[in-house]
Amino acid sequence: MTGYPSPVPRPGSGGRPLIVVPAWNEEASIASTIQDIRAALADIDILVVNDGSADQTGSLARATGATVLDLSYNLGVGGAMRAGFRYALAHGYDSVVQIDGDGQHDPRDVPALLTKLAEADVVIGTRFDANPEDYPVHGPRKWAMALLATVISRLAHTRLTDTTSGFRATGPRALPLYARYYPAEYLGDTVESLVIAIRAGCRIAQVPVTIRLRRHGQPSHSPRKATVYLFRAMLALLLALVRRWKVSVDAPGLAVVDR
Repeated sequence: MTGYPSPVPRPGSGGRPLIVVPAWNEEASIASTIQDIRAALADIDILVVNDGSADQTGSLARATGATVLDLSYNLGVGGAMRAGFRYALAHGYDSVVQIDGDGQHDPRDVPALLTKLAEADVVIGTRFDANPEDYPVHGPRKWAMALLATVISRLAHTRLTDTTSGFRATGPRALPLYARYYPAEYLGDTVESLVIAIRAGCRIAQVPVTIRLRRHGQPSHSPRKATVYLFRAMLALLLALVRRWKVSVDAPGLAVVDR
């Protein structure tokens, strides 16, 4: 994708989108990540959720002009995003796009995610459809991701290829749901959040996005950690399916019965 700055679709009447950046000890990359967002999307608001960082993540984010929400403790991505959804709802935003603080998500893909919200409530940015060679996955990690995608695709009645992607947009119908019930457990922010949305009657879709190299640090893909990921992913999926979420985005108060 080319062209700076990109127009930002506004899916809700009179509303506006918010970029939420969950960040934990991202002082090496947070400033450049925000600068990239501003270069691609000049008029969009940015909220950095400083997830109990022990470094200068919060102060560096503030120095760029971003709004920063400081959490006293590290809650993980799910907890940070729930705080971001609540902030968005309280301040009149009608959609949220998650961009991680490590610089891997390309903000030039945000307009495509927001545009897709015209026909879906949650839009996933899939790393495997545009340039799959840019995000190679092998062994147990690949098996786990494939199984998760297969199961959730059947639940959603649509083809999904990257259900663990954190690059996603949440629209007006799903936003109040996530503000109250977004999971904080491991992989809950990706796997279980989709199950909750599906059971609430939300529509799930995906668009291809590009993935970039981390600016700092290297992700570990050792066989041992890949195997651990497989088992943890299966446990997260099992818990998501076992929990009896009875939620409707159209119900008053979004009541949950028999969780």
